[in-house]
Amino acid sequence: MTNIEAIISIEWSLFNKVQGEDGRASCQDDYGTFEIMRKSQFLCWDTATLDSYLNDLQIARRDGRNLIQEKYARMMVSTAPEQYASFAHTLPVLSCAQRMTIEGIVAQQLVWRDVFAVKYPRLSSLSRLIRSEEDRPHETSFETYLCGELGTYSAETLQCYAKMIDHYVIAGKNITMAAMGQTALLYGYRDLAAAEEKLPGAQEPARDDLARLRVSH
Repeated sequence: MTNIEAIISIEWSLFNKVQGEDGRASCQDDYGTFEIMRKSQFLCWDTATLDSYLNDLQIARRDGRNLIQEKYARMMVSTAPEQYASFAHTLPVLSCAQRMTIEGIVAQQLVWRDVFAVKYPRLSSLSRLIRSEEDRPHETSFETYLCGELGTYSAETLQCYAKMIDHYVIAGKNITMAAMGQTALLYGYRDLAAAEEKLPGAQEPARDDLARLRVSH
């Protein structure tokens, strides 16, 4: 089993145990979409970051922690701040260095997300809203989702991730574009341009596979 397969396997088992306020969500019974969304992200990671995150998951599982549950809980700082305040003290505390690293990563990935929106506006319209200021109780933005996920990483994984982002910058590449491109490939499209062409108009319904872009990205 590859590291990516191992990560997705653990994440899926944790995702299935997430308890929402309204009970079990329909996406918790859709492994196919979950696998594509997570795999498209991890295919863009380097080996050091994959190794470190897999270690995080294994340690957390040993200690009885559910990092997926924690990820969604951290998102509530923006989507449901009053509820978040009631349980924030139960979440692992992030150091000043971790918070600063997360802020730097998020700032760069927001730039890349904006570039994607300009180049592929129709696909972008199907994806998550971009910034936390757009959050609603049941609508989580790209920024809030990313902050929530990064907040579950260990200090070691965050450092690996930050170095990976730096390498993308130096190479003139866009990890957000890369992940979206992997999603298009996994759904059978030649590339992002081909997927964008399948959307004849922003107001027209998208094919089901394209509509699922909102699940994660």
